[in-house]
Amino acid sequence: MASLNVGNLGEYLREQRRNAQLSLRQLADAAGVSNPYLSQIERGLRKPSAEVLQQVAKALRISAETLYVRAGILDAERDRDEVETRAVILADPTLNERQKQVLLQIYESFRKENGFEVAVGDGGGDIGGDAGPREPTTG
Repeated sequence: MASLNVGNLGEYLREQRRNAQLSLRQLADAAGVSNPYLSQIERGLRKPSAEVLQQVAKALRISAETLYVRAGILDAERDRDEVETRAVILADPTLNERQKQVLLQIYESFRKENGFEVAVGDGGGDIGGDAGPREPTTG
């Protein structure tokens, strides 16, 4: 079994929950997980599945990929730049949802123009396949 840094994940989740001004119970309800289970995740006592992380990310309106990296599900080094950029955009409280999606589309178009494929289109998708940035294509 891979060793996951679930403490770091828990601290990050707690920070994101507080930034969203949600109680533990409110987030648990929104994510469809039990309050005690979410509490254990935040305290680093449990390591959640990718599905649970996706539900929590959706409830927090943040990138699921960021949580996957924090949980050690995705390769942090290969995925960090794209994931962090997307996460910052999605977490910005000064932008509305439409503005965030437009900004992500612009970001993706620039990456494609520069020869990098963008693996995730909406910031909250599943982790199927390789979710990291790719080497520039030739041609």
